Amino acid sequence: MIATPYYREVGDEIRTFCAADQVGSPILLKGPTGCGKSRFVEAMAARLRRPLVTVACNDETSAHDLVGRWLVKGGDTVWQDGPVTRAVRTGAVLYLDEVAEAREDVIVVLHPLADHRRQLHVDRLDLTLTAAPGFLLVASFNPGYRRGLRELKPSTRQRFVAIDFDYPGEAVEAEIVAAESGIEPAMARRLVAVAIKIRKLEELGLAETVSTRLLVAAGKLIAAGAASTRCRRADRGGRAATAGSACRGTSRCG
Repeated sequence: MIATPYYREVGDEIRTFCAADQVGSPILLKGPTGCGKSRFVEAMAARLRRPLVTVACNDETSAHDLVGRWLVKGGDTVWQDGPVTRAVRTGAVLYLDEVAEAREDVIVVLHPLADHRRQLHVDRLDLTLTAAPGFLLVASFNPGYRRGLRELKPSTRQRFVAIDFDYPGEAVEAEIVAAESGIEPAMARRLVAVAIKIRKLEELGLAETVSTRLLVAAGKLIAAGAASTRCRRADRGGRAATAGSACRGTSRCG
């Protein structure tokens, strides 16, 4: 049996997720990068004992990449299901990470899956599939990322039950960092304190901030023997938020 991934609940997100699942409603997770959205989905899929199919959306992924395509193998033409079709057939949890980055043709394909029809049309097979029992569509969206360039249309957003995420409170975030990375609680608290100060510097116009995921990565480096007195900046090209920069300020990072 696969162990349930560690996840520290910070509100009523588990109850809301389970309620949406019971009524067959798709779920939209909204929040900044690295705040725990993907880990939450992994933990919930394990809790529900369902397979998880994850798609990292970007502007180069087409609907055919997700639904499926014909391939030539050994002189024969065979059909290969894409990740969305596999999830629909098997009753899996389908997680679309950063769905706002997807091309418009991908969003159009998802609409019938995200309403009462729960159907996927495979045009290249002239086939319409009804989602198997257990199928659940989950998408994540970072409303603060590249604002003005990519936004979800109301016709898409209104199909989902939205769950808002943010970075946890200081004590909870330190608990998460310590549990995930294996460092001492005192060091986790120091890392989180630095992160909170950086997050407040919005007036500097930082392209990135220090996420919980980044703090966990820094903590793992420290736990593996990269003592905080020997941390070096890992950022190339002057990026503001990296594991190295998160370590800085905890002691004599160079």
